[in-house]
This record gives sequence, structure tokens and C-alpha cells, in this order.
Amino acid sequence: MSAATTPTLDLTPGHRLVSLAERPDLIDPSVEHNRAAWPAFMLEAPVANGLFWRCFSDSPELQFVLHDADERLVATNNCMPLVWDGSDDDLPAGWDDQVQRSVRDHDEGRPANTLGAMQIVVRADLRGAGHAGTMIRVMRSAAEAAGYHALIACVRPTLKPRYPLTTIQRYASWTRADGLPFDPWIRLHARLGGRLVRAAPESMRIEGSVADWERWTGVPMPDSGEYVIDGATQPVRIDRERDQGRYFDQNVWMVHQL
Repeated sequence: MSAATTPTLDLTPGHRLVSLAERPDLIDPSVEHNRAAWPAFMLEAPVANGLFWRCFSDSPELQFVLHDADERLVATNNCMPLVWDGSDDDLPAGWDDQVQRSVRDHDEGRPANTLGAMQIVVRADLRGAGHAGTMIRVMRSAAEAAGYHALIACVRPTLKPRYPLTTIQRYASWTRADGLPFDPWIRLHARLGGRLVRAAPESMRIEGSVADWERWTGVPMPDSGEYVIDGATQPVRIDRERDQGRYFDQNVWMVHQL
């Protein structure tokens, strides 16, 4: 896939979509934009910190930025190709595993047949204006243009942090009165053709010392046990004897068959 195959979609008037292959000068601004969207502890995931940059070096033509007429950044998406046999059983264990598989497939020269979504980030003051749906369609179109058979997404449910004591399996099963998924991010993927496959309860691992977690969250953690923190999909487990805090971000697998 080349920069010339940037998807042509109906965009908000005055907006423009560009790939980072076309505009490598937007890599640093897009990274800054992405980091601003996450709680501090989410920026400490070792797999993301070690391998996320590979999407920029290995497939910049699949990373897109949406900006307005004044070239202010509106939304970004990041994704990496990988090999997937199309069965539910062969889906990665979670976000970490997906990224590791993408890097391994690239380095071992396996021809990719699937696009794995990594994230979509819409500028905070523009959320709810339809830009997230645009970026999902961008990834679907990019995957189709590359000849891939699917777009897979390990989705972080928008409202799960409001229900940290509910299992992700139960949360993912919740629906509204109209039968659509309760969570707005899962619901948007479903409306755009995504199939909810299963929960990924240990999708992304984050570990640190007790002092690390207190610094990342601003929450004193004087005893061992579980702590509910802002922005987390489930409690953080603290073990003061081992001086260790462990957290697994919970996601849900959505598959867009193309």
C-alpha cells in the first residue's frame, strides 16, 4: 500500500485526511496528541512503550491523521498488519499480544492478511462529532485497499472505568433496550460492521513498584489489596511485601470481516 491509496471518504467540509507516509512531520504531533488522551498509568505499558513506534517505521502508510482547514489535528488512528487465520481461536490474547505478533510477523517476513487496529484518538473538545466513526471507516478502507480479509480491534470500552468491579465478560454482554451494545465504543464498531467476539481480560499488562503506582495515580496505597483508580477498567492489585502493583487493562475483541 502506498501514500497514493489514502482512503477517499466523505469528510466534514474543510477537513483533510493524510497518511504519515505523506506527512512524516506529523508523527511527533500525533504522538503528543495520543499521549494526552490517556491516564498517566496507561503510558507505562511495557509492550506499548517498547513496540508502538514500529507502526511508524514499518507501515507509515497505514497511520492516518485527520486535520481541519487550519491544519489543527482532529483525530488519529494507528494500526499494524499481522497474520490471522480468520478463526476466533487464533485471535491474539489481547492488545499486547496483537502488537507483538505484528512485529514478529513483519520481522520474519510473513505476508500479512489482516489489519490490527491499535487506537483511535479524537481531540477531547471534538468527541461526539462523528470523527471516531470516520477513523474506523478509514481503517476498514485501508485494509480493503491492501487486500486484507479483516480488520480486528481489541477495543477498550469507553464506559468500563465507571464499572471497575464488573467483569469485562459481563460488561461486554450488556445491551440497551434497542438490543445494541451498552458501551458506546463497542456499539459504534458494531454499527459499522464489527462483530463482538469475546472479552480480553488481560489485554495490556502494566506493572510497577508501589511508589510508581502512587505517583502515576496520585492515590496513597498504604496496604496490600485492590485499589479502584480513575480511568482504570478494573482495580489495581498492590502487594506491599513484594513492592509490586499489577494491572491488566480489559478490552473486547471486535472483528470487521471485509
